[in-house]
Amino acid sequence: MTEPRLASTVLASGLMRFAEQAGGFATVLARGDPVSGALLLQLLEKGQFFSLFERIPDRTGVYQWTKVGPQDSENKENLEAYLDRRRSRDPDLWIVELDVPDVERFVADIRAST
Repeated sequence: MTEPRLASTVLASGLMRFAEQAGGFATVLARGDPVSGALLLQLLEKGQFFSLFERIPDRTGVYQWTKVGPQDSENKENLEAYLDRRRSRDPDLWIVELDVPDVERFVADIRAST
């Protein structure tokens, strides 16, 4: 059984505010279903790609932020192709870009809080 989860729009807004409070910048690249759309985070630090994370339930049904997709920061074409493919397969998918000063700490904080 999976745990209850926040509406996607609420979670996206909260993460964007959290990034801005950390001194970063946030933008929605693609809006999905406001209630049940999956959420994909594109994380950057000082404009440089860091990683993609998605909130996925583990074997016990507890949602975890998990690295997904290409992690190669040098190949922007692979990243764009992955995002386009995901969006074409799931039009309810949210893609949110967060550019934060200390991305590793930010990831640790969101993993601990959501």
